[in-house]
Amino acid sequence: QVQMAESGGASVQAGESLRLSCTASGLTFDDHTMAWFRQAPGNGREGVSCISWSGAYTYYADSVEGRFTISRDNDKNTLWLQMDNLQPEDTAMYYCAANGRCGDSGHYTDFDYWGQGTQVTVSS
Repeated sequence: QVQMAESGGASVQAGESLRLSCTASGLTFDDHTMAWFRQAPGNGREGVSCISWSGAYTYYADSVEGRFTISRDNDKNTLWLQMDNLQPEDTAMYYCAANGRCGDSGHYTDFDYWGQGTQVTVSS
């Protein structure tokens, strides 16, 4: 059984940073593309960042390019999202996902496994 768990969400002020973590079990972690998505109240789910199985290729939505950094440690079955210069529009529930396809401009598809999410709230 695949289990994925996010952590690191918090309430912060604009301009501050957070680091989200996602740990996975029940799957061969380094076989899978991983991604971060987010969903704000009243909005659809948005692809934030995506990383290839090796970590060699990373992708970012235009809205977070230059502020967020995705990384992974396959030995620890862990995915991270470093979020710098957070803005109120980054407020959302953030989810990690495994086993899908990375594309440009946040177009990430066909992810099979999802965590329960961690809340990020940014106030101005």
